[in-house]
Amino acid sequence: MQIHPIRRALLSVSDKSGITQLGEALARHGVELVSTGGTARTLREAGLEVRDISDLTGFPEMMDGRVKTLHPVVHGGLLGVRDNPEHVAAMETHDIGAIDLVVVNLYPFAQTVAKGADRDEIIENIDIGGPSMVRSAAKNHAAVAIVTDPADYDALIAEMDDNQGGTTLDTRRKLAAKAYAATAAYDSAIAQWFAFADQGEPFPQTLPLAFTLGDRLRYGENPHQSAALYLPNGPSARGIAQAEQVQGKALSYNNYNDADAALELVSEFRDGPPTVVIVKHANPCGVASADTLIEAYRAALACDSVSAFGGIVAVNRPLDAETARAITAVFTEVVAAPAASDEARAVFAAKKNLRLLVTGDLPDPARPGLTIKSIAGGLLVQGRDDALIEDALKVVTKRTPSEQEMADCRFAWTVAKHVKSNAIVYAKGGSTAGIGAGQMSRVESARIAAWKAKDAAEKAGWAESRTIGSAVASDAFFPFADGLMAAVEAGATAVIQPGGSIRDDEVIAAADEAGLAMVFTGMRHFRH
Repeated sequence: MQIHPIRRALLSVSDKSGITQLGEALARHGVELVSTGGTARTLREAGLEVRDISDLTGFPEMMDGRVKTLHPVVHGGLLGVRDNPEHVAAMETHDIGAIDLVVVNLYPFAQTVAKGADRDEIIENIDIGGPSMVRSAAKNHAAVAIVTDPADYDALIAEMDDNQGGTTLDTRRKLAAKAYAATAAYDSAIAQWFAFADQGEPFPQTLPLAFTLGDRLRYGENPHQSAALYLPNGPSARGIAQAEQVQGKALSYNNYNDADAALELVSEFRDGPPTVVIVKHANPCGVASADTLIEAYRAALACDSVSAFGGIVAVNRPLDAETARAITAVFTEVVAAPAASDEARAVFAAKKNLRLLVTGDLPDPARPGLTIKSIAGGLLVQGRDDALIEDALKVVTKRTPSEQEMADCRFAWTVAKHVKSNAIVYAKGGSTAGIGAGQMSRVESARIAAWKAKDAAEKAGWAESRTIGSAVASDAFFPFADGLMAAVEAGATAVIQPGGSIRDDEVIAAADEAGLAMVFTGMRHFRH
């Protein structure tokens, strides 16, 4: 087990939680405590005998505390190999005593950035001595234990109690691995701040990313794949990964992926009327806005009640009991909401496997950021698709859309942004009528969306498909008039699309001949 006794410990922490209890446990085992500044003061206030680092090194803390542990006596005491005669002789010659335990957590750099501190304060919260001690101790883990997380104090105390004040090599190896991960994450946060915030460089020469394990998932997209959820270190926008799971089974990889798609889409309507999004396999199968949440849910469900089975529901308003009862009437995997009433929670409680996620404030759809996709041998990195059309619409047909048609165009366009390409979305009266997703041919997406709308009408007993008199959105331009004519056959009267095809004139002429109103957005929303 290669147990190594702890005779001297160096403690220097910014997070003082649990440090007194650890100090007391170390003192109980006869460990000499060496400490710095505020940590030493905290330990002394608890009645513990502490030796100042300046007493150990023979130099005072200086330069506002910037220089206190950067000294050969400290790093020699950490790095000296205990069974190497030359190292031992050097330590004796220079009066360097061995340090067997280092307890360090670093200056709160990420927290300082998150609170909006000015540049000078941020720079002062870049720790230098702390990471240096961590790395030295971790390198020499054959003899030195390094603890960087207060959550590990209890385990360290228990190990010392079980081993007459010593630590095992297995524990020291695990602590060393965690320590290097901590310094890597810390340096990553600093590098990110310099690149993105301080220098405004969206794609730095080296992309510094660090994430912490949030949860191990049961499996990935398929049972033979392993999977885990990782959370970004430091400040970040809240999203589905930070949602509170109120009830239900543990979330799977696919649950997270689909719930994220649903939350991102419903967040587009965070400042709009009550809106419900139903997602299946990361594609919306029904979206609707209405005066109440229950009306929105019923309209969204009616778009494709078959695909909604086993789907994900996201809403932009606190969940009420009536909407909760309607949702639980259909088998649903996950429900995401900014909040839920006690009555709604009670309704969901009767469905023990249904996952309820409370997200708090919805994400800002216009927030900046990066999206990252792994490919064989590398990563593809791009800015988020955060563009909004606002009022940059250009009417290109002889007929101008009516007020209702324009509203339906905007609604369909917003949904199409979140549908896998090639995407076609029909919308009418604040709800989707039919959605065609992920087809290799745009005309096929238009036909599938129309077919699904017709099928929905038959199931609901409506006199006609809701594509009659609808607006249709295409996530990219119509390269030929055939896709547009498929929408005409479905009964659409207005079209919204990016434009930009070499055959735009041909498509516009076809729209005019059919009596359509068509607007160009000047941007596309491919989603692969």
